[in-house]
Amino acid sequence: MSIEKPRARVRAPELVGRQWLNTGGNEIKLADLRGRIVLLDFWTSGCINCLHVLDELRPLEAEFADVLVTIGVHSPKFLHEGEAAAIEAAVSRYEVHHPVLNDPDLTTWQQYAVKAWPTLVIVDPEGYVVHVAAGEGHGEALRRVIADLVARHEEKGTLRRGGNPYVPAEARSAELRFPSKAVATADGRVLVADTGHHSVVELAADGETVIRRFGGGERGAADGAFDVASFAEPSGLALLPPEVAERVGYHLLVADTAGHLLRGIDLDTGEVSTVAGTGRQWRDGKTGGPAREIDLTSPWDVIWWEAAGGAVVAMAGNHTLGLFDPVHGTISRFAGTTVEGLRDGETSTAFFAQTSGLAVAGDRLWLVDAETSALRWITRDEADRFVVHTAIGTDLFSFGHRDGDAADALLQHPLGLAVLSDGTIAVADTYNGAIRRYDPESGKVDTIAERLAEPSGLLVTGDTLFVVESAAHRLRPLSPVAASTQHVDGGAHAVRRPPSIIAPGAVTLSVVYTPPPGEKLDDRDGPATRLEVSASPPELLVAGGGVGTELTRTITLAGGHTEGVLQIVAQAASCDATAEHPVCRVTRQDWGVPIRIEPEGTDQLRLILAGG
Repeated sequence: MSIEKPRARVRAPELVGRQWLNTGGNEIKLADLRGRIVLLDFWTSGCINCLHVLDELRPLEAEFADVLVTIGVHSPKFLHEGEAAAIEAAVSRYEVHHPVLNDPDLTTWQQYAVKAWPTLVIVDPEGYVVHVAAGEGHGEALRRVIADLVARHEEKGTLRRGGNPYVPAEARSAELRFPSKAVATADGRVLVADTGHHSVVELAADGETVIRRFGGGERGAADGAFDVASFAEPSGLALLPPEVAERVGYHLLVADTAGHLLRGIDLDTGEVSTVAGTGRQWRDGKTGGPAREIDLTSPWDVIWWEAAGGAVVAMAGNHTLGLFDPVHGTISRFAGTTVEGLRDGETSTAFFAQTSGLAVAGDRLWLVDAETSALRWITRDEADRFVVHTAIGTDLFSFGHRDGDAADALLQHPLGLAVLSDGTIAVADTYNGAIRRYDPESGKVDTIAERLAEPSGLLVTGDTLFVVESAAHRLRPLSPVAASTQHVDGGAHAVRRPPSIIAPGAVTLSVVYTPPPGEKLDDRDGPATRLEVSASPPELLVAGGGVGTELTRTITLAGGHTEGVLQIVAQAASCDATAEHPVCRVTRQDWGVPIRIEPEGTDQLRLILAGG
């Protein structure tokens, strides 16, 4: 069954999974929700776009609290995400205040014919699917659809108010809550991004004793003194070179991830200031200019790299790297195209996939891409161009825990890394719960430690490697560094998302976008839509690749291939239809569509950006 664009009333399939969370142990049936509007959010905890949607849904849940029931359907991409402890941690970490169904076998995902993370489905009070939207940026569109349903079903007498099944889980108290990254000052203090407490904590050299805290503990974006300032899920931290810090008036640069900002902290006075970003999430448009005037998108890590002349920012939200110049107060795009994937080469054409950790070793910038489970580096070539290389990782759908030659080694959603004293690279292999080590000289990979609770950051101080053990809410010292290592071969895994079976040759690709009630396509300054198509491997696509303005085109697949990935980016601009000064917005989605090519496959590939 497909519900991508229902032409008739389609009954919503039942919700089937392994475990319910935030319900007090109760199982939810759609029949129990008749009379309520149900919003299904198909998400997975490692997907940055899914995290954006959680924030977009919060105001809707507040506005329509008496008629709307939001249910998160957690359909994991990685093996670890389907484990009970992992989904429980994610629901707590991201402050999810609605029921969540753990769907580790993608049963409900397939019943609803979902093809992308995230996907949103609205079920009306009579139990029928009325709206489907993929990707993020649908907040206002969803508000219009829900408001229209409220009016129509209130008039019909089929709307029921009250009775939300959400039951909050018991809160746990700890000094740190889901910390993510750490750095050490020259005098040995440790600064930690206390992500779950929306703050930055200064610890003594032991990594345990709290000296002071920057941020009051509430989500926000307030500047000012350390005890009144606020952050929103801060993650990456970088200390500026002393001469730069003296010029700009702050020492510590903070990637304020959910606030879409860079913040500066003066470690002498405790003053917090916003140094880059507007607080709005980047959707389209300018990527460079005065730093306070440029929208950012989920900056996840940040590091000073002298070779680039500034602080490199892992812009996880759109799969790029930014370059922040604190002295001149500017920011620009340093690498990436916004297409999610793994492609090496010059920085302007390379693909990244949710870069989440950075480290510098000599003339190399090392990085981990979480969604391709990859370890990569950037350096200059003979022509003085910055070029991207990959040490470990192949594509968006392959992962595992396997040591040995780097070409065969596998990671699972790594989030952090550090350079060890011998020049080898330690990787926080987050979803494997392990610390891995890559030797650039030998090209070999081994395992330093296992059985850690989502290690997300690493810090080397002397002979000690501090692990930011996020899901254990602590810094854990490993000393001495890599006293012993082991060789692990846990085998290879692939995302269980079923591939689309496509016929060889010419295929019609269509992306459906229907403006929400009260809106129209915004074509005042030219075409309102954009479609970009590429493939992995690149030679899979003979024709039909590149950028165009039509959401339907013919692509041609090369012979001799049995499988691959189509990388598709679609966006549409819409505005209020009747307002004198209309509010306009851009809806965007990236798809990595795994395909298998078979003679009996379809010659039609249809994706939903938004439609009723």
